[in-house]
Amino acid sequence: MSDSKNNFLALILGGLLGTVLGVLCAPRSGKETRNNVKKLNKEVADKINDLDSDFKEIIREFYEKLCSKIYSKKDKMRELFKAGKKIFEDLK
Repeated sequence: MSDSKNNFLALILGGLLGTVLGVLCAPRSGKETRNNVKKLNKEVADKINDLDSDFKEIIREFYEKLCSKIYSKKDKMRELFKAGKKIFEDLK
């Protein structure tokens, strides 16, 4: 994962934590705090959905790179196997 994506995730999580602490520590009545918590809950759910999309993109990119490397190595291994088989047959 790149540093910019790590920084982005850290920024989002830090913002969420700051928001939660701000709501819970603010001097308000119980009713106001409950309403703020409900609103915050929706905002957090939305942010998590956004993070979920970002995370899926990160996983997709990783998977594509991994598959590419595996297939390139597979072709090389096939060539090496054929060369080894030929050498073994020549030794008979």
